[in-house]
Amino acid sequence: MSGGTAGPLLLGVRHHGPGSARAVRAALDAARPAAVLIEGPPEGDALLPLAADPGMRPPVALLAHAADDPGRAAFWPLADFSPEWAAIRWAQEREVPVRFIDLPAAHSLAVPEDGETVEGGGAGGDPDGEGPGEGYGAAPGSVRLDPLGVLAETAGYEDPERWWEDVVEHRGGAGPAADPLGVFEALGEAMGALREEYGAGGHHRDLVREAYMRQRMRAARREFGEDYAVVCGAWHVPALRAKTTAAADKALLTGLPRVKVETTWVPWTHRRLARAGGYGAGITSPGWYAHLFAARDRPVERWLTKVAGLLREEDRHVSPAHVIEAVRLADTLAAMRGRPVPGLTETLEAVRSVMCDGSDIPLALIEDRLVVGDVLGEVPDTAPVVPLQRDLTRQQRSLRIKPEAQDRELELDLRKDTDAAKSLLLHRLRLLGIDWGVPTASRGSTGTFRETWRLRWEPELAVRVAEAGIWGTTVLGAATARAEADAAGAGELGEVTALAERCLLAGLSGALPAVLRALADRAALDTDVAGLAKALPALARSLRYGDVRGTDAAALGTVAAGLAERICVALPPACAAGLDADAAQELRGHVDGVHGAIGLLEAVDADGLRERWAAVLRTLAGRDTVPGLIRGRAARLLLDDGRLPPEETARLMGLSLSPACAPADAAGWIEGFAGGGSGGGTLLVHDERLLGLIDGWLVSVPERAFVDVLPLLRRTFGGYEAGVRRSLGELVRRGPGGGPAGARAGAAPAGFGSELDPVRADAVVDLVHLLLAGPGG
Repeated sequence: MSGGTAGPLLLGVRHHGPGSARAVRAALDAARPAAVLIEGPPEGDALLPLAADPGMRPPVALLAHAADDPGRAAFWPLADFSPEWAAIRWAQEREVPVRFIDLPAAHSLAVPEDGETVEGGGAGGDPDGEGPGEGYGAAPGSVRLDPLGVLAETAGYEDPERWWEDVVEHRGGAGPAADPLGVFEALGEAMGALREEYGAGGHHRDLVREAYMRQRMRAARREFGEDYAVVCGAWHVPALRAKTTAAADKALLTGLPRVKVETTWVPWTHRRLARAGGYGAGITSPGWYAHLFAARDRPVERWLTKVAGLLREEDRHVSPAHVIEAVRLADTLAAMRGRPVPGLTETLEAVRSVMCDGSDIPLALIEDRLVVGDVLGEVPDTAPVVPLQRDLTRQQRSLRIKPEAQDRELELDLRKDTDAAKSLLLHRLRLLGIDWGVPTASRGSTGTFRETWRLRWEPELAVRVAEAGIWGTTVLGAATARAEADAAGAGELGEVTALAERCLLAGLSGALPAVLRALADRAALDTDVAGLAKALPALARSLRYGDVRGTDAAALGTVAAGLAERICVALPPACAAGLDADAAQELRGHVDGVHGAIGLLEAVDADGLRERWAAVLRTLAGRDTVPGLIRGRAARLLLDDGRLPPEETARLMGLSLSPACAPADAAGWIEGFAGGGSGGGTLLVHDERLLGLIDGWLVSVPERAFVDVLPLLRRTFGGYEAGVRRSLGELVRRGPGGGPAGARAGAAPAGFGSELDPVRADAVVDLVHLLLAGPGG
C-alpha cells in the first residue's frame, strides 16, 4: 500500500482510549490507505455518513435490533476518544471509503440471548474480542481470556488499566506519536503469542466473526488491492493475518441463523461506557479519558483545575495554591513509581491528600462527576427512528424537557397547561414501560395539584421506545392500545383498578371504556374481601385525580360504590375467622386503606356510605372474636372521626386490657389503637386517662407474658418520635398524684387552660388550612 508495507494495514486496537485513537489517526496519516475497514456490523454502513453530520456529538452508539422483536438488540458504543470513531472521521474527512466488516447483526441477533439487550464491543472489538451477543457458540464452561490482564501480569503489573496507560496512553512523544505503527506491530505480536498459547479462548463465535471479516477483506482486496487499512480488536489481528482459504471460511459461515434487523444511531453516555455500568468492553474512567483526548497539553494541570472548580461548587475551600501543590504531588508520585506521567491513580491520590483533607467523601463525588461523568451524546434529526420515537422527540421539544444523563428533579403544577401536558407525557411513557421519569415525594406542597418527578435518560430507553412502537405511532395512541391490552389480560381485580388509576393520570380517555368493562367484570366475580379492599383505594384515587385533571371519571363512581358496599358486608365475617398474626396485620392495613378511600368518595352517596362504614367499624371494635389488633384500629378510626366518645373509648380500652384478655391480644389492641405513624403517641400525651389505662395494664402483666408481648410493645412505642417518647416517659415517671396514676379526670395538663377558648382556636383555622392544603390546594 502507499505506506510501502506488504499487505493491508492491520491496526489492532483497544476500545475507548485516547492514546489508541491518536495512534490510529497517526498511522492512517502515515499510510494513506485507499479504504478503511472497521470491525462493526455491515448493516451500519448506510448510517456512516451521519457521523459527519454537525448534529452528531459522541458518545453515541450504533443500535441494531430485530425488526419483529425490538427487545432483542445490540449496541456498539463510540466516544470521541474511540479508535474506531477516529478512523471513521479520518476517512470521511479525506473522502476515503469506510465500511464495517464484522459479522452482520442479522446473524448475531438471531442467536437466542434470553431476551436481554446486549452491548457490543463497539464498532471495533477490544483486544479480548468482546462484542454483541458474547458467548455465541462458546464451549460449555469456557472462560473468556483477558489478554490485557495476561500481558500486564507478564510485565509485572497488578492492574491491567495501569499497564495500558503506561505503554499506550501516556507515552507522549516516545510512544504512538513518534512511531505510529510500532505500537500496533507490538500489540499484534503479543496477541499472536497469546493465541498460540491459549488458542481462540474457547469461543467458536470469535472464529465465525473472524471468518466473515476475512471474507470482507478479500472483497476489499479485489476492489482496492492491498491498499486498505483494517481497524479491529487487537485480539483478532493474528487471525486476520493468517493464511486461510475462502472455502474454509465459507464453511464456518454456512447455515448461520438470520433475522431481519433495523439499525440507527442513538445517544450514549459516559456512564454507560464505564465497566461498572455492566458494559463488558467498558473502561473504568471514561470522563478521564475524554479529558486526556481533549487536552493536548498539560492534561494533569487542566484536570486538577476542573476538580478544583467542582469542589468550589460544593462550597469547599480550594485555592490555586491547592491546585499547584496537587500537581507537584502527582508528579512526585509518578516519578517515584517509574511512570512516564501521572496517571489517574496518582492524580486522585494527590486530590485526596491536598484538596479533600484525606476524606473519601468528596473524592467519591469527583469520581462520579468527573472520572466517569454524565455526558450525553446527540444524534441528528435525520437519523432513522421508529415513528413513536419521532413523536416523542417532538413532544420533548414542544414541552422543553430535554433528555439528560444526570438525575433531574421536575416540579409540576397541574393547574398550568404546560405542566399538565408534561405530566401526561411522563405517565403515558411509564405505562409503555419507558421509565424516563419516576414519581417521587415532593419536598414542598402535598396538594393534589402538585407532582414531582425524577428524570434520567438512559440509552437503553431507545430500545424501550422501539419495543413500544408495536402499540402505535404516537405516544397517546401507543399508550391507549397498551392499556386496553393490559386490561384484557389482567388476572386480578387489583391490577385493573391500578390500571384505571394510571389511565386517568395519563389522560387516556380512549382506553377507559375497555378498562371499566374489565373492572366491572372482575369486581362482580371477585369474592375475596382482601382483594376488594386492596382495589378500592386505587379507585378512590382515580376519582380524585379525575376531578383534579378535569377527566370524566364518573363511570368509576358506580363501580367504587358497589365495591365499597360489598366490603362493608364481607369485612366483619372475614375479621372473625380465626386469623393468625400475619393475616390480622394484613387486614388491618386493608381497613386503613378502605377508611381512607371512603373519605375520598365525596360524590358517591358519601353520607350514606360513611354511615355504613362507621357501623362496620363499631362492629369490629366491639366484637370479642375479632383480633385485638383490628379491634384497636377500628376504635382509633372511630375516635379520630368523632364517632366514638372519649368515655366509650376508655370503656373499650378497659375491656380489652382487662385481666380476662390474653396479654398478646391486649398488646395487639394497643398496637392497633396507638401504633406509631398514626399519631397515637400524641393522643396518649394529651389524654392521660388513656395513658393511665395502658400504664395500669402494663404493670399488671405477669413476667412470662410480658416477655412474650414485649416485641409488640416495642414495635408500637418505638414508632413514636423521640419527643413524644420523652414526654410519655416524663408523665409515667411522675407517677401517682402528678401523672397518669393520680390524674384527676378532666384536669388540664400543666401550662394549659382548664377549658377550650373558641375565639383563640378559631383564629388559627385559616393558617392550618393553608399549611395542610398548600398554595391553591
